[in-house]
Amino acid sequence: MIAIINALATILAMATFLGICWWAFSRGRAQANREAAMLPFALPDEGATDKKN
Repeated sequence: MIAIINALATILAMATFLGICWWAFSRGRAQANREAAMLPFALPDEGATDKKN
């Protein structure tokens, strides 16, 4: 009986993982993924100083 429960839990976990992967890489998320990929470049550089002498 424990083996059946373990198998069902594994199948459920795998289906959940595959569903999240499908959602994350779906066409509807493409724009959000592009925006998220550019976020690090939108921040100012840490070492940059704009001191004008």
